[in-house]
Formats: sequence, C-alpha cells, structure tokens
Amino acid sequence: MLILANRLSSLRPTKPLLKPISYNYNLTTTTSPPSPPQDATIVNLVLKTDSQTLTRTLEKYPVEWTPNLVDRVLKLLWNHGPKALQFFKSLDYHPTYAHVSSSFDHAIDIAGRLRDYKTLWTLVDRMRTRRLGPNPKTFAIITERYVSAGKPDRAIKIFFSMHEHGCVQDLNSFNTILDVLCKSKRVEMADNKLFKVFRGRFRADTVSYNIMANGWCLIKRTPKALEVLKEMVKRGLNPTMTTYNILLKGFFRAGQLKEAWEFFLQMKKRKCEIDVVTYTTVVHGFGVAGEVRKAQRVFNEMIGEGVLPSVATYNAFIQVLCKKDNVENAISVFEEMLRKGYMPNSTTYNVVIRGLCHVGRMEKAMEFMARMKDDECEPNVQIYNVVIRYFCDAEEIEKGLNVFEKMGDADCLPNLDTYNILISAMFVRKKSDYLLTAGKLLIEMVERGFLPRKFTFNRVLDGLLLTGNQDFAKEILRLQSRCGRLPRRLKL
Repeated sequence: MLILANRLSSLRPTKPLLKPISYNYNLTTTTSPPSPPQDATIVNLVLKTDSQTLTRTLEKYPVEWTPNLVDRVLKLLWNHGPKALQFFKSLDYHPTYAHVSSSFDHAIDIAGRLRDYKTLWTLVDRMRTRRLGPNPKTFAIITERYVSAGKPDRAIKIFFSMHEHGCVQDLNSFNTILDVLCKSKRVEMADNKLFKVFRGRFRADTVSYNIMANGWCLIKRTPKALEVLKEMVKRGLNPTMTTYNILLKGFFRAGQLKEAWEFFLQMKKRKCEIDVVTYTTVVHGFGVAGEVRKAQRVFNEMIGEGVLPSVATYNAFIQVLCKKDNVENAISVFEEMLRKGYMPNSTTYNVVIRGLCHVGRMEKAMEFMARMKDDECEPNVQIYNVVIRYFCDAEEIEKGLNVFEKMGDADCLPNLDTYNILISAMFVRKKSDYLLTAGKLLIEMVERGFLPRKFTFNRVLDGLLLTGNQDFAKEILRLQSRCGRLPRRLKL
C-alpha cells in the first residue's frame, strides 16, 4: 500500500516536470480546530501498520484510549475509510477499552460512505447486543447514507423499521427523515410518501413545516413553499424567524430579487425581529445576483440598525466581493473583520483563497494558507483542493503535487475530489511519466476506499496503453474488475 508519509516520491514522474521550486509556506495540515499532536501520530501509525498486526500494535501503544480520542482519530481517518474501519475493529479487541455509541456511529457513517452495507448492519447489530443503541442519531446517519447513494426508497423503509431495532419512531426522527430527503432535493418524495400521510400521526410541528418549505425552496419552487406557510398558519402553528428566513433565501435562490426585497420589507413592516441571519441572506442574495452596491448598502444598514454582523455575514460579503467585484476589496473587508475582533473560520479563508486563485495570485493564496495557523484555523481538504485545482489548471502540476504532499501529515487526508483533480491534470500533456503517476494515484484512491468512475478507469487504461505501459495497464485492469467497474474488452 502507498503510505502517505512517503508516497510523493512514488507518485512523481520519474523525470522532473518543471524546475524545482522552493516554497517555504509552513503548510502544516490540520483541520479546524487543530487536533492534539498525538492524534496525528496515531493516525500515521494506523496508516503505516499492516492490518494483521494492527490489533497488537494498538494494545502496546502507550496511550490511554478514551472515547473522545477514538472519535477524533476516526474523524481524521474519514478520508481513508478502510483504515478507519480497521482501526475501529482492531481496537474492539483491546483488553481495557470498550467502544461507546458515538464511536459506533462514526464507524457506521464511514461504512455507509463506502457503501459497505454488510459491515454497516453488522455494526448496528453489535451496538444492540452491547445495549449501546442504535439510537435516533444512528438511524439519521444510516438514512442519509442510503439517500446519498441514490437509495431514498430504502431509506424510507429503514425509517419505518426503526422499531425492529429497538428504536421507536417519534417526531424528531420523522423530521430527520424529511430533512434528509428534502436536502437531497427529493421534497416531492418526502411530501407524497411521508409528510401528507403521516404528519397527523407524528403531530408535525413548526420544524416539520420549515423543513418542507426549505425543500421546495431548494428546488426553486417558492409558490409551493408559500403554500406550506399558509397551511402551517391554518393548522394553528406560528411561523418563526427561521420560517421567514427560509422563504427569503428561497426567493433569492430562485432569482426572484423583486419578490425577495418585497418580502424583506414586509418583514420589517410587520415588526419581525429581523436577525443577523436575515441580513446575511439579503447581503449574499443581492451579491451573488451581481447587485454588489445594494449588498453593501444592506450590510451598512444592518450595523446602523444595531444588528452586529456575524462571521457568516462577513463570509457572505467577502464571497460576493471575490466573485462579483474584486479580490482587493474582499481582502480589505477581511482585514476590517480582523480589526473589529472577529475570528475568521475555514470558510472565510476558503473564499479569500479561492478568490486569489481565480485571479492567478497563487503565491498570495499560499500566504493566506500559512496565515491560517495564526488564527487556529488550519487548511481543510476543500482549501487544499482549490489550490491544487488552480495550480493544475495553470499546468503547474509540480506545484500541485507539492501541495498534495502537504496533505500527507495525517491531519488532512485527500478526498475523492483531490484524486480526481490530480488524475485529470496528468492528461494535460499526455506524457508517459504523467500517466504513470495517474495510475499510481488511481491505485491509492481505491486503497483508501474511494470508488473511481468507470470513465476514470478507462481514461487511465487508455493513457497507459497509448504510452506503452502495458504491464501497469494490466494491474489497473485487475483493479477495475475488483471494484466492479467492468472493463471493456481490451487486448493487452
């Protein structure tokens, strides 16, 4: 298996792609907030240890295993699903430690992401045997994983079978399955198969109606969302600020700026206690529609009305300036935010770094990545992917690989997007060395539990064959068969 700590030497083309570069940006890689150093040490140990000896290694490791520590390690191993499950299973044999329900939930979530449903239900049965669950949160995780895998009908069946696993359905679990379906833009299924049929049985509340209204807004059907609001009032439920903010955001999402503004004015006229979420929605809504000056006026107005902006408000305004104005103005707002005592989060840095990358200011973007550590908010996988993508788009693949190397310190493991970005970049120049690197990346991503598309497999296969790498192509072909991505008939 390719080990993260030293994988770059095996992934790089055998000939230099570009002249060596000397970046000293101090890019340590932890998620936000930074995890204790011992967590990264344990993750590296798990990544480097063979599965057959991992149980013994963890038994001898000089640390007091606690549920909190185990949960943190599982989170750090999120983008290496098979190793995460090996870690969980190996620790199950530890003589002085026993898993708790939160760790089971993490393991079930990882198994669901890998679509390893056999392992998922084995873990559920084990939870029940140990009287640790499953609980409503467990089923929320399971149904979300089935829906994200394109199995919404199966998710609904699982919701109705909760009681068979010792977990009774209630209003909260009903709202959860509605939310899972609506956020995946399956509001019509949620409406027809659940809400209309069972809202009486579960005594649907304001939260239920808000979820349904948001579902219609997500697919830009604001008239249906307004119908939900009317029905809600008819049934004696009072709309909340959350309700109004959902509808306001829905108008903006649907491009109905006039209706959004009129709705906002009506909220003010009716003496609604307009909050920071409302103002943030309006600032972002006008901004992404290109109405930057109007967004600026609303931003200033909220301060005048005594509503203090939140970090989310600044994030929205900075994003608007990066996309629709210019990145220098965005950086000015960022600096103003710091002067006023706000602590930027990973989203703040993400929008600034993305904005700098978009205008080709890569060195400045790298400086902002290094600067994150001072704010106890270090680069996450989304930020790394943005920088790698822009380096690759500029055909500076060596620099992209250098950034990729920084992700090997265990605190920020690459995800599916990272591999897809790099593999696609290797086909820009169609040289043998690049395509060998693409093949090695493909093998690594499969070992990490990611399932490449059939297109990706075929693209790498074609590239290796065209550049005379038949032996490596055969290895990829075998891998493709193991992954169930049946190859075309090829003569090697």
